[in-house]
Amino acid sequence: MKQGLSLRVSQHLALTPQLQQSIRLLQLSTLELSSEVDQMLDDNPFLERKVEEAERESFGLEQLDTPVSASDREAESATYSAADYASTTTAKTENDVENSGLSSDDGPSWEGDGSVSMGPDDSEWGSEAQAKGNNLSGDDAMDATELARNQESLQSFLHRQALGLRLSLEDNAALRFLIESLNDDGYLEDPLEELAGGLAGGDDEEQLGQLVHHFTVALRLLQSLEPIGVGARGLAECLTLQLQALLKLSDTQLDLDPDTIEVALAICRQPMELLARRDIKHLMPLCRASDAEVRAAITMIGHLEPKPGRRFVDVERNVVVPDVLVIKVGSGAAVKFIVRLNPEVMPRLRVHDIYANALKGHKAGGSEAASALALQQRLQEARWFIKNIQQRFDTILRVSTAIVERQKSFFIHGELAMRPLVLREIADELGLHESTISRVTTAKYIATPYGTFELKYFFGSGLGTESGGNASSTAVRALIKQFVAAESPKKPLSDNQISDMLKEQGIECARRTVAKYREGLRIAPAYLRKEL
Repeated sequence: MKQGLSLRVSQHLALTPQLQQSIRLLQLSTLELSSEVDQMLDDNPFLERKVEEAERESFGLEQLDTPVSASDREAESATYSAADYASTTTAKTENDVENSGLSSDDGPSWEGDGSVSMGPDDSEWGSEAQAKGNNLSGDDAMDATELARNQESLQSFLHRQALGLRLSLEDNAALRFLIESLNDDGYLEDPLEELAGGLAGGDDEEQLGQLVHHFTVALRLLQSLEPIGVGARGLAECLTLQLQALLKLSDTQLDLDPDTIEVALAICRQPMELLARRDIKHLMPLCRASDAEVRAAITMIGHLEPKPGRRFVDVERNVVVPDVLVIKVGSGAAVKFIVRLNPEVMPRLRVHDIYANALKGHKAGGSEAASALALQQRLQEARWFIKNIQQRFDTILRVSTAIVERQKSFFIHGELAMRPLVLREIADELGLHESTISRVTTAKYIATPYGTFELKYFFGSGLGTESGGNASSTAVRALIKQFVAAESPKKPLSDNQISDMLKEQGIECARRTVAKYREGLRIAPAYLRKEL
């Protein structure tokens, strides 16, 4: 084997740490990016937030002794007169001055030097700071998010009702244990024997029997509390508890038919699959009722609450903050849409000047060379991070602008005018890879005149039309939604009928495709939409 040296030119793609970070930041959502920025600020001493202080206005202390002109005096007088009239009208309308939370000393304060520089407690003024109370009491100043956090849970609501019951220590403890064992829907999923066995922890049959007895008594007490149906072991029992409560009220409320309630109770004793399918033919002989009675009973069951704990569930309310804003300018044929980045989601970062200059002017040698080199790497890391974040938002803006240009009809006429669009079209237009477009459009939101949407919403496959063009799947879904909203409750449209109606509109859409779109829109089948 002969050995030798040769030169060869080749190209290959190397994923540098900077490129890897750029790709990772591009696919992060707004919330994830905020966490990433906070983590980097904690780890890298050369990185800091850019604090933009308000500039001092020209009419400060120097203009304090300037005489006020007559026109300014008249404008000021008119302003105060309007303000006084508005406050007087509000006071008369509410007719409750004492409970308004405002005192006579809460008028506008003119103390200060006339500047707009930050006060001692305004150092964090910005998107992360809480708004001023506006002289309101603490309860009035709470926003909707704070009120949602203070929502009472199902367990707290039940514990508060249990305080009014006179129970022994054992029964009270059993009731509290069952309340804490409920799921979010208000159901008791575990059998009483399993709950008792977990507490007994042994083979003592006598102790196990006593626990089951206490749990049985506590379960009856639990099912007597509000909301009605709580503590049920299944859907059938939940509906039965509510029907039994209605049966007790039928003596005093004339709109409740006891015979219909009895038929509904009989339906709940049958398999729930028959009720789900509205199988009236099978339910009639099983419940020994006529067709009209079964239909009336099913209608009554439809007004019950299958999940008693639904209204107590503290659902995490994630407010979607858009990354991009679309602003409509003009009207008619001259309408334009301006695409801008949301400044609220853009982190304002910069390199710490003092630390960077100190490192630049420091000449390390010997044992300090390694430490200086490590600090230089951290400084470069901070610069890369700022540059990659800027590049991330630039890419999002470019992609969003291209999407708005392609889907301009949507922003004018709504989702019925949505055009079919795939990732490749935007990638070819911007000179980017499809994977980059996919990362940009995932978990990124855009605020439009029709609401806030994920960028992926504007991409959809196309369906053939009679004219040879394509119709967007989003527009087809909107048509299906319109057809179902306008249908007769007595004769709902089937998937075949919707498919034929779409063909009349010139859109070739098979029945299976209609069913898939209908299920995606969470629209029930025709036999479940039919009014009994």
